[in-house]
Amino acid sequence: MNEQHLTALLDQVRTGKLEVTHALDQLRNWPVEVLPSARLDHHRTLRTGYPEAVFGENKSSDQLVETLGALQQASAVVLATRVSPAKAAAVTTRLDGLTYHPEARVLTGNDHHIPQDIAAGTVAIVTAGTSDKAVAEEARITLQWYGHPVKTVYDAGVAGIHRILVHSDLLRQSRVIIVAAGMEGALPSVVAGMTTSPVIGVPTSIGYGAGLGGFAALLGMLNSCAPGLAVVNIDNGFGAACMAAAINRKT
Repeated sequence: MNEQHLTALLDQVRTGKLEVTHALDQLRNWPVEVLPSARLDHHRTLRTGYPEAVFGENKSSDQLVETLGALQQASAVVLATRVSPAKAAAVTTRLDGLTYHPEARVLTGNDHHIPQDIAAGTVAIVTAGTSDKAVAEEARITLQWYGHPVKTVYDAGVAGIHRILVHSDLLRQSRVIIVAAGMEGALPSVVAGMTTSPVIGVPTSIGYGAGLGGFAALLGMLNSCAPGLAVVNIDNGFGAACMAAAINRKT
């Protein structure tokens, strides 16, 4: 349930189309759906602005089928992250209406429930290199299914600084910017120095040995001298998208 559903329900009560007791029954039945492997939070959108998403990395295909099948029956988008190709193949053969995005490792569904007219502007997603694209795609798909328009600038790292400088207008016009970078993680600092928009840095696990699986990029971003830069966890494109959605929400 989201604000639109609750408003419609209250309006039905106001106009006499729905009895108060029936409305109460609907509200009581919505919040939590108990499944053998999960407890689905159907009021999360109403409380936080985000529908419940499924972290699929350590779930079996049977658990994903059970959970995603239940979410398909709800009035919200379906989103599962960190789903391997093998699990996605097993799930999509048993559930109709799901789409797998292999680069992002994301399963989506219920696109007819993508929220409309909730975004204050556009979110820009920038990557330092092509190798960072998988994390950026997780963020892009999450934002699009949560109702936020996105523009992308991929492979524009500091090794060829002109590649990001030519997009100065896009950066200035964007409501919020997500920047994914591995290795030394310098690009978010550069972008944050080019725009008044808030910048969300996503350190990625891309890089050689001293990169320590993204820790060097994480520490570089946390120690940035550029104001207006926030940082999420390593490879956390989903978390960056949720933060950007909160900033970009109209109300």
